[in-house]
Amino acid sequence: MAAQKSDYRTTGIFLLLTALATAISVGARLAAEADLPTLEESLAAIGSAKAAYGTGGAARMLGGLTLVAAAIPLRRSMRNYNSVASGAAAMLFVASGLASLASGATAVALAATAPADLKPPELVVLPEQELAFVIRWIAGSLGFTLAGLALVALAPVQWRMGGIPRVTAVANAVLGVAMLFIWLDAATVVHRITGIAFLFWLILVGLWLIVPRLRAMGTGPASRPIGTILPETLIVPIM
Repeated sequence: MAAQKSDYRTTGIFLLLTALATAISVGARLAAEADLPTLEESLAAIGSAKAAYGTGGAARMLGGLTLVAAAIPLRRSMRNYNSVASGAAAMLFVASGLASLASGATAVALAATAPADLKPPELVVLPEQELAFVIRWIAGSLGFTLAGLALVALAPVQWRMGGIPRVTAVANAVLGVAMLFIWLDAATVVHRITGIAFLFWLILVGLWLIVPRLRAMGTGPASRPIGTILPETLIVPIM
């Protein structure tokens, strides 16, 4: 039980760090104002805001690493509630973190190679820079998609835990499905909403895992791990 509580805290800490890195990444990218209609315009904007865009990419890399780090103790702490679902969620979070790491790395590379004193039409996007733009977009979208699938996989685990996790299980599954719409250009507004919602998910779940009083609100017969007997006065593990 002590080891499980330690895994809860560790997972929560890394989720909060992921939330912080994500907030910095989004803020820096918005400050750079580099999401423009053409690659030439975007590269010129990156060149004019190298520090902001590079900071956003570095923060995204850090967020990917902390999400990977959170997945390992998450799997250990929740596997007794649903081994298959918790394992799938952990693997999806790892894959999401690695994709985010790749997206952030390409953003840093673009910031490093973007010319600081050229504007269209003089500015020409090199083939390797064009490839970096494509990788950044695909990796970023894939990371967000995998995180959404992880939320869907985690829903039955939360349902089994009872209490607060059961209340949020359905909402998390809905959010996870909504995050898959990132691939549709017509769903830009939906993506912005789900991005903010996922950031709040990281914060709320991170705090729930760290604060013992909040975790205690999830106790009860429905929250006992699978593989336990529940006599009136004693919980006896079967395995």
